[in-house]
Amino acid sequence: MSEFLKIPYVGKATEASLKLIGYDTLESLQDADPELMYEKECKIRKQKIDRCQLYMYRMIVYYANTSNPDPDKLKWWYPRYSS
Repeated sequence: MSEFLKIPYVGKATEASLKLIGYDTLESLQDADPELMYEKECKIRKQKIDRCQLYMYRMIVYYANTSNPDPDKLKWWYPRYSS
């Protein structure tokens, strides 16, 4: 199982999107900018992607940068993220 699939709510499609935009490991996500990740994916796919993907990226970056993540913040729909 890849590192990405160990993140709550991350499946093979999100894992593929992360790889598409240049992320191969959790370590590579440290200090990543979810907004830029989302914009890059939209540009590569040449279409506007559902904003839920942005929310996923926020959660994933939070997970990658937090040694003991708050379980509530591991819900991709969590309203705010802060380091």
